[in-house]
Amino acid sequence: MAIYKELLNYGGHFDSDNKEKRIIELEKIMSSDNFWNDKSNSEKTIEELNYLKGILSNVSELKNIISDSIVLIDELKKNYDDEIKKLVELEINDIGEKLGDLEVKVLLSGPYDKGDAILEIHSGAGGTEACDWAMMLYRMYLRFCENKNYKCEIIDLQDGDTAGIKSASIIVRGINAYGYLKNEKGVHRLIRISPFDSNSRRHTSFASIDVTPVFDNSEINIEIKDADIRIDVYRSSGKGGQGVNTTDSAVRITHLPTKTVVTCQNERSQIQNKEKALEVLKNKLYQLEVEKRDNLLKNMKSSIDINFGSQIRSYIMHPYSMVKDHRTNTENTNVLKVLDGDLDKFINDNLKFLNKD
Repeated sequence: MAIYKELLNYGGHFDSDNKEKRIIELEKIMSSDNFWNDKSNSEKTIEELNYLKGILSNVSELKNIISDSIVLIDELKKNYDDEIKKLVELEINDIGEKLGDLEVKVLLSGPYDKGDAILEIHSGAGGTEACDWAMMLYRMYLRFCENKNYKCEIIDLQDGDTAGIKSASIIVRGINAYGYLKNEKGVHRLIRISPFDSNSRRHTSFASIDVTPVFDNSEINIEIKDADIRIDVYRSSGKGGQGVNTTDSAVRITHLPTKTVVTCQNERSQIQNKEKALEVLKNKLYQLEVEKRDNLLKNMKSSIDINFGSQIRSYIMHPYSMVKDHRTNTENTNVLKVLDGDLDKFINDNLKFLNKD
């Protein structure tokens, strides 16, 4: 009975009435003659519609399961039966898991949680080891995004001198991309036997993750003056196909007043890279304005010291196998599974931790 009351209490948080109204609005938008003229907005509309319908469907399904379980419990009270008892226990476990999933969706209620994100990876202390570790994280987040059916656009990828990568910037597009990935912001530490050490010694490596929301262009009213930016062009160093490394097509833009630096080398031409870099710069400058206005600096952009003692999560591969989040104490002994993108438990627990009050 208690779990049923818990679901009913979720009703206010889910705000089903408003979600149903929003579904009607989106369906009207889809029925318009010019709906498919803008493919990008059309896909976002469909994605939001499916997401909202999915939430309401899950709530309805849970209520039906709980109602059936109550009937079985009443029957069990009248006539005890081991088979019915086992069936009720299985359904209660299933209800608990489904409620947990819905709780996470309730917690994704921040002003930018539903939107896209810019994920940045930077290698830290540890030289070649750190660059290799950054590459492992790069793969981990691509796999996580793949599992979530998110679309990833790699806008910058700087190779390490010997192995791995020095840095990467990825635009992640999909429902709740920022809401999920914002929980990954911070320093990530790896402890393992180094594959680059001929003496097979244990090494500790660090890399930092930064995540910012992608703001709706209609919300951005940032004027970037030519006098306030410095544009440098150079030869792309990443893997971009035939011709990508033969011309100075990569672009680095420095916003002089704020010292904000953005690079892009993924596109084939210098003009395309400049446009993409300006788009990202505009997002970063808008974010700075948001932080000044709403005092969100602490939550949305932090100065990260990429070395020992500042990590949010440790990935230990020697002398034992363990991934531990130091904010929530969430643990997983299957390091390889986590590095293959299985981050839901860590992200969900941190969302609950941040909203525990």
